[in-house]
Amino acid sequence: MAVLKQLNLIAMMLLLSATCLLAQESRAQRFERIEAEKIAFITKELNLTPQEAQKFFPVYNQYYKEISKLKHERRGGGLQGRSNLQSQKLPGNTLNPATDRDVLAFDAKELELKKIYRKRFANVVGEARASRFFEVEEEFRNYLLRELQYRRRDKEHE
Repeated sequence: MAVLKQLNLIAMMLLLSATCLLAQESRAQRFERIEAEKIAFITKELNLTPQEAQKFFPVYNQYYKEISKLKHERRGGGLQGRSNLQSQKLPGNTLNPATDRDVLAFDAKELELKKIYRKRFANVVGEARASRFFEVEEEFRNYLLRELQYRRRDKEHE
C-alpha cells in the first residue's frame, strides 16, 4: 500500500513538472515571437506599405544574418586576420593578439555593412526611411530592454 502511495505521488509530481514545462515558452518560440514583434515595429515605424514590406524584409533578413554573424565573431574571439598593430611587439602595445578583440576593426566592419545595407534599403523605401531604419532598430532594442526590466521588477515584487 505504501508503495502505491509513493508511485501516485511520483506520478503527480511528474505530471505537474510536465505541465509547467509545457506552459513555459521555449527559447525558439520566444525568439520567433520577438522577431514577429520586431517586424511589426519596423513596419509601423517606417510606415511600410504591404508592397514595400514584401520587398524590404528579404533585404532586412540578409542584413540581419550578416550583422548577426559579425556580432557572433566579435563575441567568439575576433576577426580571422588580426590588425597589424596587434601583431607587432611595439613599446606600449599592451594588446594580446591571442585574447584581445580588435574592437575598432569590428566597428569598422559593422559600419561598412550598415552603409551597404542603407543603400539597399533606400532602393526599396527611399533614403530617409532607409536611414531611419537604424534608429528604429535601436528603438526596438531599447523597448525590449525596458520590457525585460519591467518583468524582472514585477517578479521581484511578487
